[in-house]
Amino acid sequence: MTVERVLLAVLVVVLSALASGHALVFKRDPRSAIAWVVFIWLLPTVGPLAYLLLGINRMQRRAHALRAGDVARAALPARAIELPSALIDALGSDDGHLLALARATACLTDAPLCAGNRVLPLDDGDATYPAMQRAIDAAARSVVLCSYIFDADEVGRALADTLVRAAARGVAVRVLVDDVGRRYSWPSILRPLRAGGVRAAAFLPTLSPLRAPLANLRNHRKICVVDGRVAFTGGLNIRDEHVLARAQRDATADLHFQVEGPLVAELFAVVAEDWRFTTGEALDGPTWHVEQGAPGAVWARVLADGPESQRDPIRWTLLAALAVARRSVRIATPYFVPDQGLITALCAAALRGVDVDVLLPVRGNIRLAQWAQTALLWQTLEHGCRVHLQPAPFDHTKLMVVDDAWALVGSANWDARSLRLNFEVDVECYDHALAGELARRFDAKRARSRPVTLAEVDGRALPIKLRDGAARLFAPYL
Repeated sequence: MTVERVLLAVLVVVLSALASGHALVFKRDPRSAIAWVVFIWLLPTVGPLAYLLLGINRMQRRAHALRAGDVARAALPARAIELPSALIDALGSDDGHLLALARATACLTDAPLCAGNRVLPLDDGDATYPAMQRAIDAAARSVVLCSYIFDADEVGRALADTLVRAAARGVAVRVLVDDVGRRYSWPSILRPLRAGGVRAAAFLPTLSPLRAPLANLRNHRKICVVDGRVAFTGGLNIRDEHVLARAQRDATADLHFQVEGPLVAELFAVVAEDWRFTTGEALDGPTWHVEQGAPGAVWARVLADGPESQRDPIRWTLLAALAVARRSVRIATPYFVPDQGLITALCAAALRGVDVDVLLPVRGNIRLAQWAQTALLWQTLEHGCRVHLQPAPFDHTKLMVVDDAWALVGSANWDARSLRLNFEVDVECYDHALAGELARRFDAKRARSRPVTLAEVDGRALPIKLRDGAARLFAPYL
């Protein structure tokens, strides 16, 4: 054996040892670690290279470098969380168990649990866009808006005109649109906004081949803050199809929220940081002053999440909510591809006697995601969870209601793209009136839906099962 071959063999062994060692240390799922170690040593040349390309989670590393720098991991605060007595009184003895959820979310984020908020549900674009336009037309100082999609269609141009009018009368206007989301229509809405005097920017441009790997680090948040006084957030993008009164072929239902109170400051902090990261401009000073007040009775907290987060606050909030639920859990989501931990938590809640209902569109707008979703449904159905398929229009609503006293709303879906790959914002709300109203809306949609049975899922033809099972392999990226 020549010296070159010996050196090559030593190099391969060293690379295999390094790759398998990395898998053993950093892979959270032992099954994944075992699979990679076996693959690396069975194919000593191909295995380490495959692990280098596919096995290392670069998404989180890129996000850390982009948003927060490479910082050391910090343990969750090992401290007792003292909750306000007013929250305890508001929940009452019947829902005192939700205090454990409030303690959990306090550990997951530095955002405070704010009292005195008014949170108003807005149905679809029919109610949301006019409310946003009225607020912007009344703006005296500032408007900042962040959206994943902002189409240059009739709805988008009308809102853009409203923003341009505000800028023309001296209002400071900032608009941030995700670079991938802005390409849903062409030409981009950024052009007429900039021409009208609005400062508008794209989040993480991806045209450069060097930045193409960042295509998964998308800003999926939807936030608009006007004069630091009123905010809008939820799941609604800005496009024609969300106006149901027009009865378009691709009509898309959704739920958005108008917010007033201390929560506005927390939402502003999220969008201001996104704007600063993108443009370098800090939104501070009198123009961007956030008003303080307590116009409502809702206790609420902002959960800003993204691949740079060490704590995965939205995913862990879902798990904590399922763990404390006693009576009912209602979930509405357009994309239901949960990981095994969330599936286990759903099933555990159902086995404890909690009514777990999941509301999904009968026909999704992303076929691969719907196939993967179907392949996973049996795991929830066989343990007592109930799944309902809602007829058209396609419903893009993201909602979770627990025990008619706690609600989670915002931009995140029940899939890896929202819980691992994208920047999201949700709001948790403690209030019987709001949660009860959202539960009634959920129940009305469920009454129009049809239940999915385990026999139906098991009865799919073999080719369909194979197709759905193959799609499920892509669940970590859907």
